[in-house]
Amino acid sequence: LTNDFLEEVVAKQKTDARLLKYKTLIEQWKKLDVVIDEHGVMRCQGRLCVPGVPELKRMILEEGHRSNLSIHPG
Repeated sequence: LTNDFLEEVVAKQKTDARLLKYKTLIEQWKKLDVVIDEHGVMRCQGRLCVPGVPELKRMILEEGHRSNLSIHPG
């Protein structure tokens, strides 16, 4: 992920209602698979939590199809 994209995801994480519920539980010391890492990025089992923003999801899918590391080339 590019740094700009990651920054955009982190900013949107702070406004996503579903992810804010997890953040509240984390702050209450509830044991979850969701954590906030040292950079303020919310992750679930080590993976980036993508907010429910259609534009972000579209960007991820487009990048996945263009990437040389794509599991579905072409």
